[in-house]
Amino acid sequence: MSDNGYHFASPIPLPDLGRYLGEGRPGTWQVEGLGPLDLQGDGSAGRLLLTHGAGAGQDSPFLLALRRALARAGVQTLAVEFDYLRRMREAGRRRPPPKVAGLVEELAVWCDSVSQVSPTPLWLGGKSMGGRVASLLAARDGAPGLVLCGYPFHPPRKPDSLRLDHWPRLACPTLVVQGTRDPFGTRDEVAGYALPGCAELHWLEDGDHDWKPRRASGRDQAGLIAEGARRIAEAMAAHGAGQARPSG
Repeated sequence: MSDNGYHFASPIPLPDLGRYLGEGRPGTWQVEGLGPLDLQGDGSAGRLLLTHGAGAGQDSPFLLALRRALARAGVQTLAVEFDYLRRMREAGRRRPPPKVAGLVEELAVWCDSVSQVSPTPLWLGGKSMGGRVASLLAARDGAPGLVLCGYPFHPPRKPDSLRLDHWPRLACPTLVVQGTRDPFGTRDEVAGYALPGCAELHWLEDGDHDWKPRRASGRDQAGLIAEGARRIAEAMAAHGAGQARPSG
């Protein structure tokens, strides 16, 4: 998703988005009353409303590569950006995100609206901060499932400042895909956390916060992104995320 993609996005009403979801029509659409949304994938494994990290939007190299890999694996991604990041683009300078409570409310509007037209249950997820926002919303309102990519268990170098207070309220299938060297929560650190039974962790060997391994590991980022995408698709499919909602 690029600045130009936003600028030239075709405006569509919400019901049209539902048709595009079912058709698997890729593109960036300006959904009336909501904002721009980038759509990829056919949804055979499920549909994922995907948010971004604090400092980079959906056009970050990591999220671009992840959405392509998820599409190949059958996951349809509905990529959205928070308003503060769009204002940051317009101003041409970086700014910090607002308080997380406001981002939760913003994501709730997207989730409530898009869920009305999605032909299958809409999972929530995101990268880093976006995953935290998605998990807070799921803990508050519930969700069919969660996908957390590089979850920020704590700020770097502050391992005692945990962001897990809301996790006991999670009741949906929750998949965390995390690099073993992630400074926001390494494998050794997370092993000591008391996580709810609904949470599953998939560790990407030697990956950092963007799932980038060291050259000496013999791995590469593209391979770890592909591995993560496959695991996400498998988890969503195993929970019936690609199946239509029961009628009636």
